[in-house]
Amino acid sequence: MNDTIRTILYEWKERKLPESIPREINLSRYLNIQPSKIIAVTGFRRVGKTYLVLNLINGLLKSTHREEVVYINFEDERIPPKTEFLSNLIPAIKQTFKKPIRFLFLDEIHNIPLWSKWLRRVHDTEKIKIFITGSSSKVSTREIPTELRGRCLEVNLFPLSFKEFLRFKNIQIDLEALKYSEDEKMKMDNALEEYIYYGGMPEVVLIPEEKKLELLQEYYKTVLRRDMVERFKIKNEEVLFAMVRLLLNSTYFSISKLYNNLKSMNYATGKNTLQRYLSYLESSYFFHPLLILSQKIKQQLQTSRKLYFIDNGFISALSLKFTKNFGRLYENVVFLELIRKYLNKEEIFYWKNHFGKEVDFVIRENFKIKQLIQVCYEIEEENVRKREITALSSAKREFGCEDLSIITKDYEAEERMRNERIRFVPLWKWLLHA
Repeated sequence: MNDTIRTILYEWKERKLPESIPREINLSRYLNIQPSKIIAVTGFRRVGKTYLVLNLINGLLKSTHREEVVYINFEDERIPPKTEFLSNLIPAIKQTFKKPIRFLFLDEIHNIPLWSKWLRRVHDTEKIKIFITGSSSKVSTREIPTELRGRCLEVNLFPLSFKEFLRFKNIQIDLEALKYSEDEKMKMDNALEEYIYYGGMPEVVLIPEEKKLELLQEYYKTVLRRDMVERFKIKNEEVLFAMVRLLLNSTYFSISKLYNNLKSMNYATGKNTLQRYLSYLESSYFFHPLLILSQKIKQQLQTSRKLYFIDNGFISALSLKFTKNFGRLYENVVFLELIRKYLNKEEIFYWKNHFGKEVDFVIRENFKIKQLIQVCYEIEEENVRKREITALSSAKREFGCEDLSIITKDYEAEERMRNERIRFVPLWKWLLHA
């Protein structure tokens, strides 16, 4: 065991770290927080957690000796999934390196049994700043084991925002010139369409267009097989894959609807099994359910939930639609930007009344409704425009909320209708200023 640890440590000491494009999240701000916390960087696979950590390490090494900074990737196949490896780690580092360890970075540590108990002991007894990463909600503040409560601070990383996408693509747009320059407008339109359709997974953003969908499909297979089938020992993976295909082609879902649809397709399964599969998908950050806003808990739990995915690229690569469904893609990207901004996604809902009027997003803060948002790709059609405005008006009367917005393809205005003031905002502008 110690030989394996020493080999990995020597390799780390000699490893040349890659340069990467900075993200909006800067982990250096968490280095000196008091009281000291374990920093847990969480998020979907391949969103850039490791590169975010390595960026921080690159900065540390400008003023810190290499032996004082240790990085371990627990997806290294040489590392056995045994608690013994963790128990031997700190003593082995002290025996191998002459300098005292100051910073410890642990990638996907939740793969090791009793990882949280070991982490608590090290945090409480050693003067080491610890960063961990995880593509499972097991390391999130929502599901963090009891022994780490109060000792852990979560930093949730998402696929690239539109601002980050432009930086990764080295696209510079003169926002003032957009008002009069057709060239700048075309540049913005092309950039937004690529972002909306292919999403913001960093590697996907950087590769040629003809390879993007293929890579997204590979990500999908990896997540389902590694994070679902292998991790949870799922025997009937055909049901899992069929269920995900149904979800990718749906806007709303419920257990009963999924069960009935799968039954009609001759898949034998139970509702409890489907509930487990859904929890697995959510724990890997692959999809996010959105509850209806209701004062009645029973209605909230029984009403179909809206469905959003961690990246638009998965909808484009895996949906059975033959045309680009920009209405759904716009709504999905707005949801992702909202949970980036508000982080506590439990404060984001959709709303629907008994007349069928619906508002896409209701933002609540401290039990007060702060904002109502509609997303509409084609607002120019009169019947569509009337539907969206009527729904906002109905929700405003119920909640007394004055902040009403409709996010559009390219229409921008501020209009007063009866007692309402409604802002129409182009998606690109909302994304850059959200």
